[in-house]
Amino acid sequence: MGTSPARSAADPPLRIILVDDHEMVLEGLKALLARFRGRVRIVAQAVCAEDAEKLVASLDPDVVVSDVRLRGATSGLDLCRRLVEADPARRVVLLSAYDDEQYLFQALRAGAAGYLLKSIDREELVRQIERAAAGETVVDPSMAGRAVAAAARLSAGEFWPGAHLSLTQRESEVLGYLVAGLSNRAIASKLVIGEETVKSHVRSIFRKLDVNDRVGAVAVALREGIFR
Repeated sequence: MGTSPARSAADPPLRIILVDDHEMVLEGLKALLARFRGRVRIVAQAVCAEDAEKLVASLDPDVVVSDVRLRGATSGLDLCRRLVEADPARRVVLLSAYDDEQYLFQALRAGAAGYLLKSIDREELVRQIERAAAGETVVDPSMAGRAVAAAARLSAGEFWPGAHLSLTQRESEVLGYLVAGLSNRAIASKLVIGEETVKSHVRSIFRKLDVNDRVGAVAVALREGIFR
């Protein structure tokens, strides 16, 4: 991961596009980055992937900073993948509330230049954006050690069922209960989480397994030998 690239006062600020489906988060990020105007400049913001793609095409920013999860059919991961497919040199840094190695791995597979947590302090955020713009792949400092260990376990096959299909550990648990025929309410009770959270995990499972319903998800799980 290296050291942060040196930037002189003569360097123009990095041009940034922010993407998040919550206006309050966008305003918060703008306020957070306001004191670093000499290093970064927000040239546009978007609340959905479709608008973000149009803005990136027209403004050609140095870095796109996007939330991992966006409303609608297109997630931040999907947006990243599309932007990098359109321009392999595109630098996309994903911001997430999810301290989960599997989201990190998905981000890197999608071509992201970085995966940072929303809890990162503003000085570190700017430093990591600069490193990403300079061509480095950046990982939130709080995750770096665990990510290396998780990658080693994944390579050795020592991970939870479905990890090879990009399922997070929680999604794997939910899928196991889907295979067992439990309802969303029953799954929520088993895992001691909200029913809406279960629904969110189920939608993510459908997307990752490329299926439209529970029957399809169960079929993939059985076909792949995830659960028997």
